[in-house]
Amino acid sequence: MRLAAHHGATTHAAERAAAPGTPTGRGISAARALWSAIPPELSVRMRRQSVDLVREVIGEIQAAVPAYAQPLQGQFREVLVGSVEMAIVRCFDSSGDVNGAVHDWTNAFTYAGKVEYAQGRTMDALQTAVRVGARVVWRRMSAVGRTMGVPTETLFTLADRIFAYVDEVCAIAIAGYTEAQGNATGALERRRRQLLKLILSNPPVPPQAIADLAGTTDWAVPERLAVIALEYRPAADQLPASVFGGDVLVDLESADPCLVVADPDAHLPALVRELAGRRAAIGPTVPLAEAHRSLSCARRTLLLAQRGVLPDEKVLRCSDHLSALVLLSDEFLLDQLTQRALEPFADLTPKQRDRLTTTLLAWLETRGGINEIATRLDVHPQTVRYRMHQIEELLGDRIDDPQERLCMEIALRARTLLDPGVPAQRSPHDEDDEETAPAPVSLADRRR
Repeated sequence: MRLAAHHGATTHAAERAAAPGTPTGRGISAARALWSAIPPELSVRMRRQSVDLVREVIGEIQAAVPAYAQPLQGQFREVLVGSVEMAIVRCFDSSGDVNGAVHDWTNAFTYAGKVEYAQGRTMDALQTAVRVGARVVWRRMSAVGRTMGVPTETLFTLADRIFAYVDEVCAIAIAGYTEAQGNATGALERRRRQLLKLILSNPPVPPQAIADLAGTTDWAVPERLAVIALEYRPAADQLPASVFGGDVLVDLESADPCLVVADPDAHLPALVRELAGRRAAIGPTVPLAEAHRSLSCARRTLLLAQRGVLPDEKVLRCSDHLSALVLLSDEFLLDQLTQRALEPFADLTPKQRDRLTTTLLAWLETRGGINEIATRLDVHPQTVRYRMHQIEELLGDRIDDPQERLCMEIALRARTLLDPGVPAQRSPHDEDDEETAPAPVSLADRRR
């Protein structure tokens, strides 16, 4: 009766402390509530059995949870045994010092959660282990309590608080687990971004440096790879790196985002799906040491697409536009070549210049006769003769020089790429003011 009366007073005091609205109750935890509710005499009796109880709990956890069915040694033993001891012994040691035990208790289970992640176990295994242990403790506590005459109502109250205590232990351990998981993921992503930068370095870094860092990132170094340049998006619109899979190195944070992949074709469907609204350019597949060249080519392709020089497509392959990329690789030199190659046409009106240079490009590209050029340009053959005669007069001997012809073709092809407004064919009134009388035999006639 004394035990029941004393416990009733203790329980009522704890309930008053935990009651909402009381100054001391607003921050009370499930652990505090349980520790405060255990009658001192029951705590003393249970404390004497704690060694056997810890051993029983560990045995049942190992029998019930496959992830824990391993030898008790090393860090595994330290954390499992330590956590069980903390959960059980602290219950029976803390009834007189409810607040003083909380800090150590919280740190212990946070650490246990971090170790669970580090050792590759799941949160489900952790929670199952805690609940198995709680059942063992409750079974022993209720048996001892009944022999001591603890009222059934009091035991039911303890049962409720044990289950709340279990939930709190799980929550704290899971918080540690999640923190460790987040830190590991962040560290892994940082190493993978660093690896991407090493791979794209110019001049290239030693292959061993790349292999050493790759070994810490779970990324297999391929002999050949491609770089995919992406349009920039604000940070709020960034995709998580994980959407591309572990075999893709990702940089979505810089001003020039890109991906490094061994097999771009394998990732093309995901690329199209995930980058909706964002343009991408796939660089050439190159040896590892030339990755920076693939990136440069991809970025150049992306820039030309943004300028409207290349087709307005969401995913472009550099391999489909190599001639344009070569022609426009150095626009300063291209401008110098164009000025020199097309200098004979400088004094013409824009309309005359467009007509003659369009005809010249058709002749250079086809190397055909009058009729073939006329069909290509959709003009009368006599118009082609007249224009070719004018071209021969303007160019003189340069038209017979293979080097000069190459320079003119490069200049004219580049001009067509850079200025889509340059006509490739005639307009409806193209021949209205052109001479249609017989012209002298032109170079195109002689090549028929």
